[in-house]
Amino acid sequence: MAQPRLQVLAAAVALTLALVAGGGGAFEFQEATVDAIQLGFRNGSLTSAALVRFYLDRIARLNPLLRAVIEVNPDTLAQAARADAERSASGGRCAAGLHGVPVLLKDNIATRDRLNTTAGSLALLGSVVRRDAGVAARLRRAGAVILGKANPTEWSNFRQVDPGWSARGGQTQNPYVLSVTPCGSSAGPGVAAAANMAAVTLGSETAGSIICPSVLNSVVGIKPTVGLTSRSGVIPITPRQDTIGPMCRTVSDAVHVLDAIVGYDELDAEATGAASKYIPHGGYRQFLRIDGLRGKRIGVLRGFFEQYAPEPRRVYEKHLSTMRHHGAILIKDLDLAGNWTDLGDQMGLLMNAEFKLSLNAYLKDLLYSPVRSLAQVIAFNNAHPKEERLKDFGQADLIAAEKTTGIGAAERAALRRLNELSTGGLEKTVKEHRLDAVVVANNDISAVLAIGGCPGIAVPAGYSEEGVPFGIVFGGLRGYEPRLIEMAYAFEQATKVRRPPAFRH
Repeated sequence: MAQPRLQVLAAAVALTLALVAGGGGAFEFQEATVDAIQLGFRNGSLTSAALVRFYLDRIARLNPLLRAVIEVNPDTLAQAARADAERSASGGRCAAGLHGVPVLLKDNIATRDRLNTTAGSLALLGSVVRRDAGVAARLRRAGAVILGKANPTEWSNFRQVDPGWSARGGQTQNPYVLSVTPCGSSAGPGVAAAANMAAVTLGSETAGSIICPSVLNSVVGIKPTVGLTSRSGVIPITPRQDTIGPMCRTVSDAVHVLDAIVGYDELDAEATGAASKYIPHGGYRQFLRIDGLRGKRIGVLRGFFEQYAPEPRRVYEKHLSTMRHHGAILIKDLDLAGNWTDLGDQMGLLMNAEFKLSLNAYLKDLLYSPVRSLAQVIAFNNAHPKEERLKDFGQADLIAAEKTTGIGAAERAALRRLNELSTGGLEKTVKEHRLDAVVVANNDISAVLAIGGCPGIAVPAGYSEEGVPFGIVFGGLRGYEPRLIEMAYAFEQATKVRRPPAFRH
């Protein structure tokens, strides 16, 4: 896009932000937080309907450029009107949490409404789910407004395509620097949150798919402990690693969403049952502590910051000093024990078999679907080579997964090896050094967190000279969300790095 057009776009967006108002007075929509939205609901300066109209206008203006939203909910204004009516009838008592707040969901999270759920693939267009995904049902119970679906990397990047591309949604663009990858596979949620196209968004991660787009789009992403949030009704890759989490502009907003979506689900009973013990009484907002770094033992892994260019490395060193200044105890130059050279091969071998089993089970459970198996997905792509860009991307990973025959000896050996790496690597390091977290740059530890089902929180850390965002990630063991939230929030409040996107070419 030519630079003058970008300037016109930025001016139009600024004008919209200046003019739009809700209820009885002006409301500042730009970068609006959940707390500010609820305050607006209570003081009469905002209604859910006005908020939804703002985001719908924002999507209409920006989505032709950014391709972050794959589909808008045709019932979203009706939902907003219902939320406003509930708030009025309750005398404002329900103006809390996510009630009346518009949420965008990644397009692998099922909703039993007029929205499609397709993982970005044309093969699933028109399919009908039996029920809302577990997390979508919890959002509705919290009173959230389902604004629409966000564009994923097709099949959550199991099919190797350009990050942020899907046949349904096209190519998602990074709103900070359009020529830079938005990363995947939760590219759409990350970009939509960054560009103020929704109040909050929800993504999913198997290995890096929340953390990476959060980092590169300068938003906060929480990858929860596997099982803390239900995966029922979410188009799967592997039940060992899949997890659903928020992508928002602030740590506080992300925690609002996390509180709404955690909990036991009988349709994902084994994982959510095991992880329910980690959910703290009183929820996660109690851990939004300005002094959350004080006394925390944070491990700095050797080589994870040194690999970067001098300027971002200088910024990272400054951030580490800030953590220390705010009371953190940094244990530097730590190594993850073990030989990690076969990590990718072992993950890929096991994931191929798990993907086929999990996807076939999901497809067979649909009330209606044009395809009922991975084999039929592959056949659909072969029959639609232009739309699915087979010449550009192929579908080698889908074909490799289709050739698997279940969990056999090789897969069981891979599972043992991954468990060995996790137990002897991150878990051993954290326990030996009595760490509350390890801290790394960007997406550098996502695979390590993934194989152990461990949580991580990405927080904006800075921007390159070209305006490309980079981030910092706090990672820990299963159930470490409370202390990770404390550290992430305290770091965010101490640094306040985030700024809105500039739409640079």
